[in-house]
Amino acid sequence: MTKSVLIEKITEKVSRDIGITKKQTEIVIETVFESIKDALVKGEKIEIRGFGNFKLHSRKARKARNPKTGESVEVPPKKVPYFKVGKELREMINKA
Repeated sequence: MTKSVLIEKITEKVSRDIGITKKQTEIVIETVFESIKDALVKGEKIEIRGFGNFKLHSRKARKARNPKTGESVEVPPKKVPYFKVGKELREMINKA
């Protein structure tokens, strides 16, 4: 599912109930995603009950090998985003 499809589905569902436009829905979705990104950049953990957690994992520096040349390459340490599925979502997925 793409972001535009998500916006369409949410607009269809809420426009009947509260009369919000597609543009307003897009602004809300963008704000949610930006808030998640900003929190991760700051190193914060995001917990959405029933859905899951977003947090950062640290990877240590390591030596890797360029497969084309066989040359050894230094890979610097870095942080990578990680998503852990919540219990309710995991159970829903496994039930289906």
